[in-house]
Amino acid sequence: MNVLCSLSQRKQKYSATRRLQLKSKLLKKAASMLVAESEQKKQEKARVVNESFPPLMLSGLSVQELQDLCKELHRKIDVVDEARYDMEIKVAKNDMEIQTLNQKIIDLKGVKRPSLKRVKKTTDDMLGACTDSSKLMKADFKVNLKTVKKDDEKREEVTDWRKNVEAMSGMEGRKKLFNAGQ
Repeated sequence: MNVLCSLSQRKQKYSATRRLQLKSKLLKKAASMLVAESEQKKQEKARVVNESFPPLMLSGLSVQELQDLCKELHRKIDVVDEARYDMEIKVAKNDMEIQTLNQKIIDLKGVKRPSLKRVKKTTDDMLGACTDSSKLMKADFKVNLKTVKKDDEKREEVTDWRKNVEAMSGMEGRKKLFNAGQ
């Protein structure tokens, strides 16, 4: 415990300017190392290409020798294409296997849903985030709702249905309905 307290209270060894200077020097060194590494890779690539495929000496060759050289180059190209095709198939197969394994991992883990907390917010809390003074007034959402008035005129009195049927029966009832429709 005392070690932790003494470490946190200890003064830093380097000032801010010194740390900045060291950081810039490290970045410059890293950049130069990256440039040197890229140059080394280019040289290595050129060396491997020159070893694998020496430069062609076409001067002084007869037609038959040129044809043989072309056949040999075609044979080498076929071998390289077969190797490249095999490598592409292996890579595609490995990629598919990786995808299926990742899918299995996801399926085994399952999707975890975070537990959500129910939060009750009032209208004042919702509008509290707004800084506009006109919106900071107490909001009452019920004010803007439409009010529905009940029409008492349209309500008919509930009467005995037998009297209504007797009144509408016969020619007089049909005459009343006809007159009511006009």
